[in-house]
Amino acid sequence: MIPLTLREIAIATSGAVVPPQFSDAIVDADVVTDSREVGEGSLYVARMGEHADGHDFVDNAIAAGATASLVSRVVSEAPSVVVADVQEAFAALAREVYDRCLAAGGLRTVGITGSSGKTSTKDLMAHVIENLGVTLAPIASYNSEVGVPLTVSRLTEETEYLVAEMGASGVGHIEYLTRIAPPQVGVVLNVGIAHLSEFGSREAIAHTKAGLVRALPAEGLAVLNADDDVVLAMADQTSARVITVGLSEIADIRATDVRLNGKGQASFTMHFPDEAPIEVALSLHGEHHVGNALSVAAVAQEWGMPIADIAEHLASASAGSRWRMQVTERADGITIVNDAYNANPDSMRAALRALASMRGQGRAIAVIGEMRELGVQSQAEHEAIGEQAAGLGLDLVLSIGQGAQGAAQKFDDLGEPAMRLMM
Repeated sequence: MIPLTLREIAIATSGAVVPPQFSDAIVDADVVTDSREVGEGSLYVARMGEHADGHDFVDNAIAAGATASLVSRVVSEAPSVVVADVQEAFAALAREVYDRCLAAGGLRTVGITGSSGKTSTKDLMAHVIENLGVTLAPIASYNSEVGVPLTVSRLTEETEYLVAEMGASGVGHIEYLTRIAPPQVGVVLNVGIAHLSEFGSREAIAHTKAGLVRALPAEGLAVLNADDDVVLAMADQTSARVITVGLSEIADIRATDVRLNGKGQASFTMHFPDEAPIEVALSLHGEHHVGNALSVAAVAQEWGMPIADIAEHLASASAGSRWRMQVTERADGITIVNDAYNANPDSMRAALRALASMRGQGRAIAVIGEMRELGVQSQAEHEAIGEQAAGLGLDLVLSIGQGAQGAAQKFDDLGEPAMRLMM
């Protein structure tokens, strides 16, 4: 973090230092929302969580070395910055850090959103862009109103590139995040029906995702998926330049001759305008990473990376976050594919296609948990997954829990063996 005094933090957050004699105390370590992650010089943000009130852990944070806490009420004699709303103050503090970093060295920021693939693309983007300069990217899936300011608060004056993953579980969330970390480049991967129960319709999801491209400056760049009609239509909602990517012939940056090896790793020919085609061989598992790679390539080229270097760095990337197409090959010949992080219909379909491509001469077994927040579409979407699994020729579907039963039942109805485990 860029070092700030408590007085500077109070000004940025419209708060007050209590007791005031600590106004010159300095925060020069990570801003955290978990008191167990406090280090010497940290600022502890006492958020009201789903299951606990962060104010109950202020004393623990101070004992662990925090310089102060960000609170909405005084709960300790230790230094604190008292604000009206902790979340809004947290966002304002992150924006202050962002603006200082921008002023110090011309920070470049790319925002990434989509219904699926955000974290994998974020990891791939960071792997490639870090070859251009000092790069900061979120830990795991820090893409929410908490995760984005946590990431932005880690900026330093040396940071040259920020990769910001931006998720949404409700209307307006992306717009909110772009006010914390205003991007110069925005990448929209796809629009599916993740969190449908919260949004109400796919149209509402699309409008919220498009908040990213609406936030771009006129001199910025929107990278849009040409294979998703809803994403492609977002070109009309931005004043920035638009580059499209995908398998479609209309894409500005496109992939042809996509092929998968026995491990489900994709190779393809990548085409750029006014450049000779170049071959790319990904180490990541699953054909869906081709589109992710094209989006990364568009950003890397925009920021000056030669085409040959882009292809090389794409090829050397491995899975960066746990539970996303993590592949383990056991000594007994069994291969475990762990893609268990918060699945939605699009990511589930991509994982099943990858599983089918990796089966070789063996059996392919899908263990399926419930996809949540799908509202009235839940049963139909689970049944569609079971139907897809049958169509791909998988040998067995095992569903876990009541909500996922539809997948196994549909697989069973189509004449394939299924098992259901109730929990």
